Amino acid sequence: MGLEPVRWGLLSTARINGAVIPPLQESPDTDLVAVASRTQERADEYAREFGIPRAYGSYDALLADPDVEAIYISLPNGPHVEWSIRALEAGKHVLCEKPLARRPADVERAFAAADGAGLLLMEAFMWRHHPQTKRLRELVQEGAIGELRFVRASFSFTVRDERDVRLDPQLVGGALMDVGCYTVSAARLVAGEPVEVSGRQVVGPSGVDLRFAGTLLFPGEVLGQIDCGFDLPDRAEIEVAGSEGTLVVREPFHAPRPGIELRRGGEVEAIAVDGGDKYRFQMENFSRAVRGVEEPLLGRDDALGQARTIDALYRSAEAGGEPAQT
Repeated sequence: MGLEPVRWGLLSTARINGAVIPPLQESPDTDLVAVASRTQERADEYAREFGIPRAYGSYDALLADPDVEAIYISLPNGPHVEWSIRALEAGKHVLCEKPLARRPADVERAFAAADGAGLLLMEAFMWRHHPQTKRLRELVQEGAIGELRFVRASFSFTVRDERDVRLDPQLVGGALMDVGCYTVSAARLVAGEPVEVSGRQVVGPSGVDLRFAGTLLFPGEVLGQIDCGFDLPDRAEIEVAGSEGTLVVREPFHAPRPGIELRRGGEVEAIAVDGGDKYRFQMENFSRAVRGVEEPLLGRDDALGQARTIDALYRSAEAGGEPAQT
């Protein structure tokens, strides 16, 4: 007998939903039953477009549906913690789109609510669920490049619409919070938790960072560099260097063509990696965790590590690049 599908609701009609709706509707582990928007008209229109059975004209109405077990929160950054806590208090498991929060204290509040309700909360870093990410970490741990010494991660694209919510300081926008949080996740994935960071930012007209670069110091004198931007070309790459070689992932976060390069001894080896839908892997992992048959890939410790690093990077940048402790 198979797993009983987890019944999901979407809190908001954000663009990112387009990536999670297909796996939610196709996977045997999930059942997309409801969506909420800020107006009934918009919710009804969205539900018709995507074939979702129930539509709610407010987020609170969705949380009041006793049939919904898990909520995917795809709101802009600012209200992530508020609605995560409200959903948990309403008895729903929560998968919240990254980044969960900028500040560690807010992450603690959200997970305290989850613990108090006996429910699951996970930050939605879909790239962490892809086989390519798992293989990268394994290669480092197996010593494929010798002793780990350096990690570099980049992610950028160009925001052309000045009304984009990612440029809104009231919604906690900014390059580091949007694409930069992936680079922080990547550095932490292979090197652990940084002990000290320094950051520099270029702030745009709206008041959020358009470009951000950071240096991270990890235990064992491992160094890291991250950079991100909203006014740069499309770029995404991870490089991990050790005493004997280098690993390069050219498309680490969306992984349209998975694969890892191992450069060692003057030779380049292409390491094949299985593909698949990272969003489906994420939704299935969370759903199986809800059913108690699998551990959630990400939890409190990872979300706290993210927030501590991001908070320290911003504190450093606001102080002109002075080093900040995490």
